Amino acid sequence: MTESLKYSALLQLIDERSAAFRSAIAAAPSLDAPVPSCPEWTLFDLVQHLGTGQRWWAAIVAAGPADAPPAKDAAEAPRELEALLAWYAESTDLLLSALRKAGPERECWAWWSAGVSPANTWGVARRRVHEVLVHTYDAQLAASAVQPMPADLAIDGVAEFLDTCTSTPAAWPHEAATIHYHATEGRSWLLALDGTGAWPAPLTDDTAPASASATGTAEQLLLFVWGRLTLSDLHIEGDKQVFEHLIAWEPEE
Repeated sequence: MTESLKYSALLQLIDERSAAFRSAIAAAPSLDAPVPSCPEWTLFDLVQHLGTGQRWWAAIVAAGPADAPPAKDAAEAPRELEALLAWYAESTDLLLSALRKAGPERECWAWWSAGVSPANTWGVARRRVHEVLVHTYDAQLAASAVQPMPADLAIDGVAEFLDTCTSTPAAWPHEAATIHYHATEGRSWLLALDGTGAWPAPLTDDTAPASASATGTAEQLLLFVWGRLTLSDLHIEGDKQVFEHLIAWEPEE
């Protein structure tokens, strides 16, 4: 999966992953069950977070180009299971309807506007795919029923995270470094950290060895960059402190 992935495929993935999320919630013993990967959250909190996010991004897409996003809906989701699942399904439908109406290239506000991923509806759709993907893992973990992620989707998830959550023009406050992420499925990514910020960099045959590297399956790498796994869950080579600095870094732009 790359940026050439069709918009229609992204919308289908949002729908499919949202269905998997609802199934995980329906199979859980209780909406009060804690979510181990989201400390202090229950499954109800997780559903409300994701559903509110779907509605917020639907409003952002509908608004088009803007200097700031609209306010989030502060109303609490229903607490009864069937009503909550229906509310979440409606939240996803609102997002998909807004994305279909806008088309793939409409500009809109996005918090990653200084990063690599485009601040448009294509970028929003891709971000929401992976938001739902990871939160489905969270829900399945809470229900003790974790299912493997599609490998190609996890691969794109690593790239998407580097394009949005990691990319920043804020100066790296440590010695310049590079990080190599290698998925055992055969895909790799390089992150450059220096005075210009943090940016995905091309990997070529003559690329110098990275300061540090992490190897695991694409799913493991995705869960690692999202903070669900730790360095001990991956094979780490090189300067481990570079990873520790990156994890602790909170850049101000």
